[in-house]
Amino acid sequence: MADVTTSSTPVPEFSVLRVSGRMKILHLSWLAFFLSFLVWFNHAPLMASIRTTFALSDAQVSAILVLNVALTIPARVVIGAIVDRFGPRATYAALLAISGVICLFFAMAQDFATLALARFLLGLVGAGFVVGIRMIGEWFPSKQMGTAQGVYGGFGNFGSAAAALTMPWLLTLFGGPDGWRWAIGVTGLVSIVYAVVYYRSVTDTPAGATYFKPKKAAAMEVTSRGDFVLLLLMQLPMYVALGLMTWQLGPGKLKFLSDGITFLIFAGLSALFLYQALLSWRVNAHVFKGPVPEFERFRFVQVAVLCLMYMVTFGGELAVVSMLPLFFKDTFGLGLAQAGLVAGFFGGTNFFARPVGGWLGDRIGRRPVLIMVLVGVAVGYLAMSTMSAGSSLMLAIAATIGCSMFVNAANGAVYGVIPIIKRRLTGQIAGLAGAFGNVGGVLYLTLLSSTSPQIFFLAIGGSALAVLGGILLFFREPKGTIAEVMPDGSLQLIEVG
Repeated sequence: MADVTTSSTPVPEFSVLRVSGRMKILHLSWLAFFLSFLVWFNHAPLMASIRTTFALSDAQVSAILVLNVALTIPARVVIGAIVDRFGPRATYAALLAISGVICLFFAMAQDFATLALARFLLGLVGAGFVVGIRMIGEWFPSKQMGTAQGVYGGFGNFGSAAAALTMPWLLTLFGGPDGWRWAIGVTGLVSIVYAVVYYRSVTDTPAGATYFKPKKAAAMEVTSRGDFVLLLLMQLPMYVALGLMTWQLGPGKLKFLSDGITFLIFAGLSALFLYQALLSWRVNAHVFKGPVPEFERFRFVQVAVLCLMYMVTFGGELAVVSMLPLFFKDTFGLGLAQAGLVAGFFGGTNFFARPVGGWLGDRIGRRPVLIMVLVGVAVGYLAMSTMSAGSSLMLAIAATIGCSMFVNAANGAVYGVIPIIKRRLTGQIAGLAGAFGNVGGVLYLTLLSSTSPQIFFLAIGGSALAVLGGILLFFREPKGTIAEVMPDGSLQLIEVG
């Protein structure tokens, strides 16, 4: 029988003003996340200049925007496995450095093919978010997990807004037809420099703590036969989303890919799904041979409902942020600047609403908060579905801000739970949930392309209600401790609530 020890240390006060100890790790990590999103979205505010340089058609511009997010879905799953295996310190530093080099490659592109390839590869940096989830999970106790993850996500996500604010200024600063190249190149260099800073400034765990790694990193571990089937089912939406993006780039809309290339990509995605299923079987075949020891078990259905919730909340947010400026312009006759400002409120509340969602989970319980915010999301989107040309602009703005508050609080609440399900699998669980966020964006935008904005909003709200049913039926508040095996074979019990 393995020896059992309990991980329990005094919990110091949480203060974002502190820059030492675990708070230093939090600040350095959210800044890494911030830079990853700055690099990921640095092209969007400069697309007019890029379009002029390459004389791009509307289809080519749209292809660049789609390619920018295409790689992020599988990358978040892969990076989740890598961070569990090699640790967040090395993984984040490597990701920032590699992405910085790709960013320079994009800035020096001389033709559309190179530009498109670089933008596709830069989708990799969108997976940086996952790395910090594991890092914060290692450094903060469960009683502060939601708050810390909320601060990490809320502050880091602001990188996309910072790109919108700073890139035009850098363009003006450098000036000339190649100003956009210098502006984008600067962000790449900053990413490379910060990779070195991050690697030299953090450690994977506090002093004396053990970094638990998965037994096999090829696929996620599960602990029952039913969970294995559910794991395979949860992989399908990612391939569906990638297929939809391929269809958009090919015969569906943009005609960027030929029918032959589109068919080859579809065949490749099918083969990848089968290969991933084979890897999952190799990692988990033992669950069909006998019961898994009690201390090893966790309920994968908990992971599944959190992934679906993030698909609705963050995925819906991605889709809404993409369409909202044009919606307000066309519906209420606002100017571009005014419409952009109003639409900016939807993502802007992330800065404080996401930490609030995590903090509430720490204070009053994860399950009650998940239920509360999902109800708010459903009601918020129902209110937004009533917006039309005859509606009051002020009420429409109020509905938009109110909905965004619940959406971003929900994002924080989800990631306040993920790190306390199974410590050694935190990266993989965070990666799967993050990938589902991007899946949601693809699915909802595809729906929007064939229906009205009002139906689009109703569909997201209805999805929130469906996921609420899943939370009520299947989600159980993590309590007590989770067990991990130490290198010497003893068990360490980690407090989770």
